[in-house]
Amino acid sequence: MSTQGARELKVTLLKSVHGQLQSIGASVRGLGLRRRHQSVTVRATPENLGMIRAAGHLLKVETVGGGA
Repeated sequence: MSTQGARELKVTLLKSVHGQLQSIGASVRGLGLRRRHQSVTVRATPENLGMIRAAGHLLKVETVGGGA
């Protein structure tokens, strides 16, 4: 599979993971987010999209670039 057309997503942690399920906190950490209002850029792979879906109520997701 070519990575040339892979989308990238900017993911920002808006709310704390305190009080959430342990699996949701693990998904947030797996995306590379450690603290509130921190942003990271990740590729839109099925693995990352699954982690974003699990913790979507805590995150803000924007498309950065790439594309088909």
